[in-house]
Amino acid sequence: QVQLVESGGGLVQAGGSLRLSCKVSGSIFSINVMAWYRQAPGKQREWVATITSGGTNYADSVKGRFTISRDNAKNMVYLQMNSLKPEDTAVYYCAALGAPISWGRGTQVTVSS
Repeated sequence: QVQLVESGGGLVQAGGSLRLSCKVSGSIFSINVMAWYRQAPGKQREWVATITSGGTNYADSVKGRFTISRDNAKNMVYLQMNSLKPEDTAVYYCAALGAPISWGRGTQVTVSS
């Protein structure tokens, strides 16, 4: 079983930046795919970015502004978010896409206009 703990959320003005962190612990040896998702109020959870040994992928809505990365030595996954927009406001979740999928509890990101 994998445990995930997100941090780094907060309140930021439009155009600003935040870096989210995800601490991964537990049975991490089987995890290849890590991802970030987000859920805005009244909306379904949506995929934001994925990182594997082969590279990264991003939702169109964040491409060019967000960067996902990982530090395997520290068991950490990051999401650097630049040029933030009010529509980026959501709870951001770290996910380990194994079997089963493991989720963190989320960290709130609020972008003011």
